[in-house]
Amino acid sequence: MSHRDVSVIGVFSQFIAAFKRVGRHDKAWMAKSAALPKSRADRVIRRLTMAANHSALWFVIAAILAVRKGRTRRAALRGIAAIAGASASANLIGKPLFPRRRPAAELLPVHRRLNKVPTSSSFPSGHSASAAAFTTAVALEDPVVGALLAPLAAGVAYSRMHTGVHWPSDVVAGSAIGVGAGLATQRWWPVRTSEQAHARHESDAPALPGGQGLTFLVNPASGDANFDPVEAISQAWPKAVIVRTEPDRPAEDTLREAIGSDTIALGVAGGDGTVAAVASLAVSVGLPLVLVPAGTLNHFARDVGVDELGSIARATEDGSAVSVDLGSISVDGSWPRWFVNTASIGGYPDMVRLREKWQGRYGKWPAMVAALFVVLANAEPLRLRIDGEPVKAWVLFAGNGEYVPVGFAPSWRPSLDSDVLDIRYARADVRFSRLRLTVAALLGALHRSRVYVQRSVTRMTVQVDGSPVTLATDGELGPPGHRFEFGVINNRLLVYRERETP
Repeated sequence: MSHRDVSVIGVFSQFIAAFKRVGRHDKAWMAKSAALPKSRADRVIRRLTMAANHSALWFVIAAILAVRKGRTRRAALRGIAAIAGASASANLIGKPLFPRRRPAAELLPVHRRLNKVPTSSSFPSGHSASAAAFTTAVALEDPVVGALLAPLAAGVAYSRMHTGVHWPSDVVAGSAIGVGAGLATQRWWPVRTSEQAHARHESDAPALPGGQGLTFLVNPASGDANFDPVEAISQAWPKAVIVRTEPDRPAEDTLREAIGSDTIALGVAGGDGTVAAVASLAVSVGLPLVLVPAGTLNHFARDVGVDELGSIARATEDGSAVSVDLGSISVDGSWPRWFVNTASIGGYPDMVRLREKWQGRYGKWPAMVAALFVVLANAEPLRLRIDGEPVKAWVLFAGNGEYVPVGFAPSWRPSLDSDVLDIRYARADVRFSRLRLTVAALLGALHRSRVYVQRSVTRMTVQVDGSPVTLATDGELGPPGHRFEFGVINNRLLVYRERETP
C-alpha cells in the first residue's frame, strides 16, 4: 500500500469519526429537547413550524414590509431573493448530495410530532435556511427590522428540532446556508448606503410659502392609474397653479403655457419621463424644480432623496435645494435632449417599444418581461464607432453620474454632482459573447468579464454604421439616428430637498 493510499484512508477515517461525533451530539441534544415538560409552547411551536412551510410566513412578512416605499420595500425584495437562493441551495443541491434519515418518531413525545412528516433528506433544514436567509437579507437593508425578525427566525429553526423532523446539525447547516444566501445578495445588489445621493446644497432657492409662485404639472397617467395626486398637492401648496398633462401633447408645452409672470419655481408629479421633460424646461428658463414622485419606479426622485410630501413641502418653505447634473445627448446634430437618469441605444429601446405595444393587453410588468425575452432572443449587434474606435456591441448605456453596482444592472447613484457620465456597453465582438455575458451576469462577475466595458467620461461621440437606431432616455423612446453626442451639464438643475440633519 502506497503512502498516498494511507493518507487517503486516514482522511476518510477522520471524516467518519467526525461524522459519528456529530451524530452523538445530535442524539444528546434531541434527548434534552425531548425531556422538556409538556406546555402550551408546544402548540405554538407546532403552528410556527407549519406557518413556515414553503416560506409562507416570510412571504407574508415581505408583503407587509413592501407596503411602504424605501428601505423596508427594498428589504422585502432582498429577502425574497435570498429565500430563492437558500431554497435552491438546500433543496436542490444539499439534500440530493447528502441524503440522511430524519429522526425516529420514538425520540419525541407524541404531542410534539407533526401529522405529516417530510420524506425528503433531513440534511440540511430548508426551513432554517429560508428563515436565516430572509432575516439576514432584511437586516442588510434595515438592521432594526432584522433584529426584530431574528427571534422569529430562531424560533422557526428550533421548531424543526422540537417537532422531531430535523437533527440539530441539520438546523445549523441550514442556518449557515441561509446566512450565506442573504449575504450573497450583495454580489448582485449592493446595499444602498444612503436614502439620498450626495449633492451640493444651495442657499439661493426662493422660498415658496404655501406654494406662492409655484406652477405645477401633474401627469395622472403615471404610476397608479387609480390614484390622482392633485388633491394631495393642492393641500401641500394651496397657492400653486396646477395643470395636468394633455393626451398627445408634450408635457413641457403644457407647462410652458401655464407659466406666468409671477412664476418663480416649477413643479412636477409623474414618472421619470415626465420629470426629465419638466427638468429640461426648468433649466432652460432658469427656475428651480419641486419634484413629487408619482411614477412606477421614480429613480431620479429616489436618488435625490425626495419621497415624502411633507418633507418636500418643508423644503419649499425654507428654500432648501440641491444642485444636480443633467446628461445631454444630441442626435444627428439636433438640439440636445437632456436626461436625468439614463440614455441608451440597442436592445433597451426595442424592449420599451414592445412593452408599450403589449402593455394595454397584458399589463405593464408582464409586457416588460415578455419584451425582455423577445429582445434577448432576437438581438442583433450594433456596429459602432465610439470616439472613432470601431466596436460591436449588444447595447450601450449612458448614466447621468456614476452608478452602482459595477455590474450590468446599474441601480442607484451615490452622487448627483460627479460631473461625469457612466458609460457601459456589452461587447459583441468577443467569441461566445452572448453566452459569456449571461454566465458572468449570473455569477455576479460581469465587471471582470472581457464582454463588459465600463468607463467614466465627460463627453463621448457614438457613430452607428448601417441603419439608424432608436434612442431611449429616462425610459422614453426618442428619435432614431446615426450620430449620438453625449455630454454632461454640471450643477444646472436646482431641486428642492430638505436639509440633512448633521
